[in-house]
Amino acid sequence: MKTINIKGELLNLSCPVVMGILNVTPDSFYPHSRKETGQQIVDRVSEILSQGGKIIDIGAQSTRPGSTLLSAQEEMERLKFALPIINREFPDAILSVDTFYGDVARFCVEEHGVAIINDISGGEMDKTMFDTAAKLNVPYILMHMRGTPQTMHTLTDYDNPIQDIFYYFSKKIAVLHSLGVNDIIIDPGFGFSKTTNQNYELMASLQGFSIFELPLLVGISRKRMIADLLETTSANSLNGTAVLNTFALQNGADILRVHDVKEAVEAVKIVKKLEEYRF
Repeated sequence: MKTINIKGELLNLSCPVVMGILNVTPDSFYPHSRKETGQQIVDRVSEILSQGGKIIDIGAQSTRPGSTLLSAQEEMERLKFALPIINREFPDAILSVDTFYGDVARFCVEEHGVAIINDISGGEMDKTMFDTAAKLNVPYILMHMRGTPQTMHTLTDYDNPIQDIFYYFSKKIAVLHSLGVNDIIIDPGFGFSKTTNQNYELMASLQGFSIFELPLLVGISRKRMIADLLETTSANSLNGTAVLNTFALQNGADILRVHDVKEAVEAVKIVKKLEEYRF
């Protein structure tokens, strides 16, 4: 049974959970996800929780391709506004911070009780991150990406995409374990330094991640891999998102990171129901 330790209590992942996205940014790729005022933040967290989301993933920096890189201090200023509001209104909510800065992670965990670090860079954009995660002793989401959000679209040449990604995880997991980080969640990094075809090859290979025996997070919500294939926009990619989320659940996903919580929770319920009748 897969679990993660949330402030001393085990969160059971035998039934997949949904992580709702809260972006406190003015420039995230999906405009509907941008929440900047106090009331917008409260309304969004309330929506995620009421629709069955278990984790709130709060991001203060856009990581869309070509986005502007903020400093750690700029990121913290946005979080200083949002986190006290969430903790006051929703004191029992499980919060994850989407950051690649060790200082931001430390600030969020130590001063605002954030329970999970979600690092898109796998410790590459701030070399202090792995040590920070070990000292903070919270679950760490390890994602695959090459370069930075500003350069990743130019770094899609692989000898063998799946083998290279698996090798990346095996190396990073070994380092994290050596530092004493036990709660590691794997995120294949859909949309990050991968072409549309590579994203679908990765999705088709999802079952292979079971070799790591770690929780698996899938985040494909309204991403370009859907919009490009279906020749549409992120605003019209909900159906494609639901299809891929369902496939991911059937192939080992333990956490779905999404904009549309209700639909993802429904996908979990349907897939779990089908499993009751599988021989």
